[in-house]
Amino acid sequence: MADRGCPLEAVPLPAEVRESLAELELELSEGDITQKGYEKKRAKLLARYIPLIQGVDPSLQAENRMPAPSQTTAAVPKQQKPRPTSSRDERFRSDVHTEAVQAALAKYKERKMPMPSKRRSVLVHSSVETYTPPDTSSASEDEGSLRRPGRLTSTPLQSHSNIEPWLDRVIQGSSTSSSASSTSSHPGGRPAAAPTAAATTLTGPAAHAHLDVHSAPPDVTTGLGELSHRERPQLASVRGVARGYSGSVLETAGGVPVNSRVSSKIQQLLNTLKRPKRPPLKEFFVDDFEELLEVQQPDPNQPKPEGSQMVVLRGEPLAVGVPWPPSLLAALQRWGTTQPKAPCLTALDTAGKAVYTLTYGKLWSRSLKLAYTLLNKLTSKNEPLLKPGDRVALVFPNSDPVMFMVAFYGCLLADLVPVPIEVPLTRKDAGSQQVGFLLGSCGVTLALTTDACQKGLPKAQTGEVATFKGWPPLSWLVIDGKHLTKPPKDWRPQTQDAGAGTAYIEYKTSKEGSTVGVTVSHASLLAQCQALTQACGYSEAETLTNVLDFKRDAGLWHGVLTSVMNRMHVISIPYALMKVNPLSWIQKVCSYKARAALVKSRDMHWSLLAQRGQRDVSLSSLRVLIVADGANPWSISSCDAFLNVFQSRGLRPEVICPCATSPEALTVAIRRPPDLGGPPPKKAVLSMNGLSFGVIRVDTEEKLSVLTVQDVGQVLPGADVCVVKVEGAPYLCKTDEVGELCVSSTTTGTAYYGLLGITKSVFETVPVTAGGMPVSDRPFTRTGLLGFIGPDNLVFVVGKLDGLMVVGVRRHSADDIVATALAVEPMKFVYRGRIAVFSVTVLHDDRIVLVAEQRPDASEEDSFQWMSRVLQAIDSIHQVGVYCLALVPANTLPKAPLGGIHISETKQRFLEGMLHPCNVLMCPHTCVTNLPKPRQKQPEVGPASMIVGNLVAGKRIAQASGRELAHLEDSDQARKFLFLPDVLQWRAHTTPDHPLFLLLNAKGSVTSTATCVQLHKKAERVAAALMEKARLGTGDHVALVYPPGVDLIAAFYGCLYCGCVPVTVRPPHPQNLTTTLPTVKMIVEVSKSACVLTTQAIMRLLKSKDAAAAVDIRTWPTILDTDDIPKKKVANIFRPPSPDVLAYLDFSVSTTGILAGVKMSHAATSALCRSIKLQCELYPSRQIAICLDPYCGLGFALWCLCSVYSGHQSVLVPPLELESNVSLWLSAVSQYKARVTFCSYSVMEMCTKGLGAQTGVLRMKGVNLSCVRTCMVVAEERPRIALTQSFSKLFKDLGLPARAVSTTFGCRVNVAICLQGTAGPDPTTVYVDMRALRHDRVRLVERGSPHSLPLTESGKILPGVKVIIAHTETKGPLGDSHLGEIWVSSPHNATGYYTGYGEEALHADHFSARLSFGDTQTIWARTGYLGFLRRTELTDASGERHDALYVVGSLDETLELRGMRYHPIDIETSVVRAHRSIAECAVFTWTNLLVVVVELDGLERDALDLVALVTNVVLEEHHLVVGVVVIVDPGVIPINSRGEKQRMHLRDGFLADQLDPIYVAYNM
Repeated sequence: MADRGCPLEAVPLPAEVRESLAELELELSEGDITQKGYEKKRAKLLARYIPLIQGVDPSLQAENRMPAPSQTTAAVPKQQKPRPTSSRDERFRSDVHTEAVQAALAKYKERKMPMPSKRRSVLVHSSVETYTPPDTSSASEDEGSLRRPGRLTSTPLQSHSNIEPWLDRVIQGSSTSSSASSTSSHPGGRPAAAPTAAATTLTGPAAHAHLDVHSAPPDVTTGLGELSHRERPQLASVRGVARGYSGSVLETAGGVPVNSRVSSKIQQLLNTLKRPKRPPLKEFFVDDFEELLEVQQPDPNQPKPEGSQMVVLRGEPLAVGVPWPPSLLAALQRWGTTQPKAPCLTALDTAGKAVYTLTYGKLWSRSLKLAYTLLNKLTSKNEPLLKPGDRVALVFPNSDPVMFMVAFYGCLLADLVPVPIEVPLTRKDAGSQQVGFLLGSCGVTLALTTDACQKGLPKAQTGEVATFKGWPPLSWLVIDGKHLTKPPKDWRPQTQDAGAGTAYIEYKTSKEGSTVGVTVSHASLLAQCQALTQACGYSEAETLTNVLDFKRDAGLWHGVLTSVMNRMHVISIPYALMKVNPLSWIQKVCSYKARAALVKSRDMHWSLLAQRGQRDVSLSSLRVLIVADGANPWSISSCDAFLNVFQSRGLRPEVICPCATSPEALTVAIRRPPDLGGPPPKKAVLSMNGLSFGVIRVDTEEKLSVLTVQDVGQVLPGADVCVVKVEGAPYLCKTDEVGELCVSSTTTGTAYYGLLGITKSVFETVPVTAGGMPVSDRPFTRTGLLGFIGPDNLVFVVGKLDGLMVVGVRRHSADDIVATALAVEPMKFVYRGRIAVFSVTVLHDDRIVLVAEQRPDASEEDSFQWMSRVLQAIDSIHQVGVYCLALVPANTLPKAPLGGIHISETKQRFLEGMLHPCNVLMCPHTCVTNLPKPRQKQPEVGPASMIVGNLVAGKRIAQASGRELAHLEDSDQARKFLFLPDVLQWRAHTTPDHPLFLLLNAKGSVTSTATCVQLHKKAERVAAALMEKARLGTGDHVALVYPPGVDLIAAFYGCLYCGCVPVTVRPPHPQNLTTTLPTVKMIVEVSKSACVLTTQAIMRLLKSKDAAAAVDIRTWPTILDTDDIPKKKVANIFRPPSPDVLAYLDFSVSTTGILAGVKMSHAATSALCRSIKLQCELYPSRQIAICLDPYCGLGFALWCLCSVYSGHQSVLVPPLELESNVSLWLSAVSQYKARVTFCSYSVMEMCTKGLGAQTGVLRMKGVNLSCVRTCMVVAEERPRIALTQSFSKLFKDLGLPARAVSTTFGCRVNVAICLQGTAGPDPTTVYVDMRALRHDRVRLVERGSPHSLPLTESGKILPGVKVIIAHTETKGPLGDSHLGEIWVSSPHNATGYYTGYGEEALHADHFSARLSFGDTQTIWARTGYLGFLRRTELTDASGERHDALYVVGSLDETLELRGMRYHPIDIETSVVRAHRSIAECAVFTWTNLLVVVVELDGLERDALDLVALVTNVVLEEHHLVVGVVVIVDPGVIPINSRGEKQRMHLRDGFLADQLDPIYVAYNM
């Protein structure tokens, strides 16, 4: 009791006080009284004896306030009363274990773990000035950037080395996005806006100086405060805030606003993790990089067995000269006819009253009646239904032993094989399907039951018993007396001798949950009864109280079979009675003066709690108390505690007889009552560490992590036992080694019914010596019990094979882990009997999962506290990490038939995500020790050597180009079409009435059109207004804020007509001004627009009160609305002096939240149109349909530029209109017979989701897509194969050609690099090894091979475009088999970034990069995307082999983890597949942690199921440990107009605590 912190040892207490204390302990441990009540009563009891109890060291009390679950007694001073020698020594009670646990926990006090957060109903919206700090997941040096200042000061040297690289980077303003090393100069980088903790420790001005260094292009993403669901595609990406707004950024703790709970939690989390060493990326490496999982090397110091080889242990011989009956049925016949009045079985009701006593005469006559009925009265098609040897199911409730006994013996008499099973309560009972499988494989067609039970079974509509899931069709026979036929006087069943035929089949559920039937022959049955009679010393007419299930295991062997052989009287105590009155069995022992009792340790534990007021019970009549689950190592504490309390009530210590049983071998060993001459009981205190290596080390030093086991007695009479190695061939173990017990005897089961293969390995094992010699000519049966043979030839069991979990090289027993969890002050939080421990295989090793039912009154904090303590206790005592600890609401775990938890069903639910926990704690970081080694850097290899290496290896340099422009058309036209304003004037002059644009509304009707001359005139009016009203001069910038339509196009050409530079801007969303207006304002400011052109409605919106709340509306430049400007001509239309003059600015927000504007010259603009015209074969006679946003990139070019250049007619479908009419775009394509159509991924997704079920309806409406030659998705990302394929499949029914759908690729430096076009080979798909990609290698594999990733070509490279793949860091050219950055050279490259802060120089190399080796003359633009080139087998138009470009992903988005490069989309794809309720997913890194955000499309109570599944799938498929799992509502992950996820926004929203998550799990 030391852990109570009270020096009780010194004061001898009177017996009654000790007893009262024991009762108190028990009340507390079961939760019957509160901790407070317990302390009060206890203090009262002890006050007289310990005046100094108040003076206990408070630290001790605080430390050890936990009620110990199995401290079932008060501390009794040992010297106080002489005990018989065999009495249990105090020290071995599992108090020792509880002390161990408390001591282990004391060591861990200081580690604070972040508590998972559940949704709070009201979310405090924190400020939006949240910057994303530098991400240490990318920079190798600044590991320290998240360390606490305290730690920095203590190590000045190290701290400085940590600070400096970060400082340098702030000052240069280089990128700190998640792949800093590779994008150090990309606009994708982000302004380093806030120093991390490392930097904040600098004092004085230096600390604040660099907050203002607002370098890189302005980073514009405000938080996602109130994102309306409808608003999702419209989300403007604005992040951080432009210089004008960010007056002050608060000092930040660890680089995050101080108010963020999230960041402090993550900080806590990092403190709990051992900081992994992350080597930098490897430059060049050998090809055989196979990512191998670490194989755990055996520890050289681990204990090894040193004993000699064991010898087979022989049991005493079966007694000779005893008049055994020839068979059990002969015994039944004898007693039934000679002693018909002798009582056989007394059944009790739930009140404990005897409801019926079955006599031997009745048992005999009723069994005969049943046998006769079964054999003669059941027919089907005039054939008897049953033949001897058929199997029959016995379905009897636990409260009806009488009917069960009649049914069992009736079947034996009729020579039928009974198969007892549990009563199915519902159609979906835990494990019911497997029971059905057993019945089916046994060929059962008939089930016997009672009237009452049959009435209670679930019924189908017809009134018949329902068919249970997985069960064969059964006939049900009610065997109550009135349904049976009396046999004729002369009828006698054939008498069987005890032969090898099957007597009955007992079911057994394996670890995986499959149910098998163990067959027991008549001979085994008889031998078992004889052996038990001899071992337990049963004599005729003894009384036995049986608390166990009489359908199987020891309850059946003792209470139904052996009892009949000896004409014993069995008092059967139903489980329901035990639940109401746990003392009932003791009362019955007392009132019936029973000589024997059969219980489980649970029953002993329960009765301890209830024995308070019972002064008059006496157990002195008991000669033998059989503890059936003695094989559970933890039964010892119940036995000890029980003896402690009941010794004063006449219980003799030597009466307690633990036994070990197994379904295959039946009784393995049982302790003999001393009057039969057994050796005295023994104890072993074993080192847990030794046991985990399978070695027995008696722990002498009283270390804390020990397992105390009691012996389970000796082998049964007539049996041989040996111990064999658990894995591999059955070699005999050494004497100090733990192995599986094997029994060779006539008493064991004979087979698994119908399963020959595993029968051979289990029932016919031949143990061999180290030299390979068989130890016996008789086969042995494996028992599934793990143990060893101790002194005096006593058998010790330390665990079960079913509960064995092999983690790394060590073995752990589920029971031991349960015991440790229970020793952590559990009773306040969880239910004692409702804990399940099992292992799941993740990443090729067992991982331990612990699931417990939480008490309804436990608070979140308490439960979490308990969970973290359990983790620490298990880690300390068993030296093993728990992978997942889950608490579920009370009564939700699947129950086994007689209480307890159905483990395999629980495991199944866990793996399927159907457990619905209310609290989850995962610790993958500590458990998963077999991850591949992080990638190491090889010695520096320069780009030149790489080229040589590639040449030597015969790999070509990865470069490709589109068709040559010179061959394609006369240069005369190209010269004429150099300036788009000239082209429009020429068209207005030559083909004035040719229609260029048709705009459709949601109903599909044309709302506005523009012919060449109309567009020209509108443009002139705009130009006049700009010059006169706004007084703009040549070269001024004008922001065009229009909805998609013809006005936008007219305004664009109006700007060009007067020499202004247009900037198209998406208008703010009226319902969501707070998030969309700042972006508009920012683009207007950054582009230095002197004027805003717009419509009246938007002009009102820009100046409205609501707008004033979001931005400063006083600082807008001139705003002109073009709705009713006067008709005016421009005196002379501006003509640029040279083609290199700026034509327009293209602004776009990247997925990383960076606003980047690029400059497009007139030359680039016309070159772009020319390439697209050639690739898509666009002529004035063509019609194309466009469903894209017209504000930036290729969408803008197709919408505003191409029709004017090529003269084709564009049918314009604004994507926003699809929200009210999804079929608008496809109907338009069909109606205008468009050969070529363009859309975005978000449009394609809307069509796939919204029209999936309506293709029939569309066909009826006449929608026909057979006209489409090519449908191109405009994108700046890796092609989404799954989406394009499902779109193609869905609309094949409407005539869409199979090969029509393809993708395009463009980026900031060049808006159109690839475009499928109408001619040329189809896009090809390749499968690459995902593991190789992480190392920047491309290795092609077959479709469907493990780790394969399908990638499809992003369309054909446009005419005039050249592409090369370059190394991201050395800038050397790469070979075909490398993943590198895509560099592009073409006449339509943009000429540079346009930013308001004059840092063009910083990003110059994005537009004018040169290779460091090889062709060093060509000027390239760097796209910021990773990809590779492959030469395909196809030929292109020029007869050359076609080179395909594959885009893998944006460099800014990649995550660098464990020295490898991951693409978020790959991890997200795996996660979305993990569970059907995951609607969408996004990942990002924060410090070293991988954060996974999933949208839950389902009930909130199912949210926590996802945590483990997400962690598992990312570990299995990507070898990464997830740090944080955030579960949010659908629609929270922001998506831009192109349908791309904005992970950086999400990251900022998460860190600023703005996501209102349903649950955040911090994986330890």
